[in-house]
Amino acid sequence: MAELIETVVTGRPAWRHEPSGVVFRRIPAGHFRMGLSDEELEAVGAMLDDEDPEIVWYPNTAAECRPAHWVTVPAFLLARQPLTVAQARHFLPGYDDGEIEFADDEPAIIYREKVLERMLDVLPFRLPSEAEWERVARAGTTTLTYWGDMAPREETDLDPRHENPFGLAAVGCATEVCADTYRPGYHHVGDDAVPHLGDGPRVTRGGAAFCRPWQGCGEETLMFSAVRAGLYPQKPVDLIVTGIRPALDWPGPPEMPPRPRPDQLTLLDWPTEPTAAS
Repeated sequence: MAELIETVVTGRPAWRHEPSGVVFRRIPAGHFRMGLSDEELEAVGAMLDDEDPEIVWYPNTAAECRPAHWVTVPAFLLARQPLTVAQARHFLPGYDDGEIEFADDEPAIIYREKVLERMLDVLPFRLPSEAEWERVARAGTTTLTYWGDMAPREETDLDPRHENPFGLAAVGCATEVCADTYRPGYHHVGDDAVPHLGDGPRVTRGGAAFCRPWQGCGEETLMFSAVRAGLYPQKPVDLIVTGIRPALDWPGPPEMPPRPRPDQLTLLDWPTEPTAAS
């Protein structure tokens, strides 16, 4: 188990990996409905009906995020923000992907698959499963983003200082790689947070900041909690663009939700859950 020290960051409980400085938040056990729901599709339709110039929606993207299904996620730890350049160099000295030079406190952007695999080999952490990532992105909400059914705004919602109700910063801003192997749609999945592995690219989530300045090509939809993609290298240069938000199992006794999963309930029947700080 990684060396963790309990502390407080931005007024919330946190667990710091002392050797590297990676800060983790405890994500409480809970049930949530994963995937793009009918209600969210209606919300996107309403944006289109209002002729919102910032929203471009592709039907095939919606199909890759459905059907919505209930998932149970045990308590776990997730990094408050993606791995920074300084933290990446702690684990992989001399880390430099050779594309763009970032400051030490900025996200470590990985452009080559071989660098990603080397980084994952040396990290004392794991990747979050896709279900864990979406659980965090939703943070107890049932809307397109944790702040509601509205289009993200480039000038404000990409601010890396923003924390969601679970105390995670910049969720959806950077592309973040998950442990799962990408498959279109959720017809193959179960009702737990175990990653689904196999041959093929890894799942990625988020990435709106990596597309700025936005040019009206649907970049804002990358911040929607349910939207997902595969980490396909861009031909002919074989580049990927992703960050890493490390995860850890909860080091205490296993924690599961105290109540059964409400498979037969509608979202309107399901109360909003407390935040991670409560």
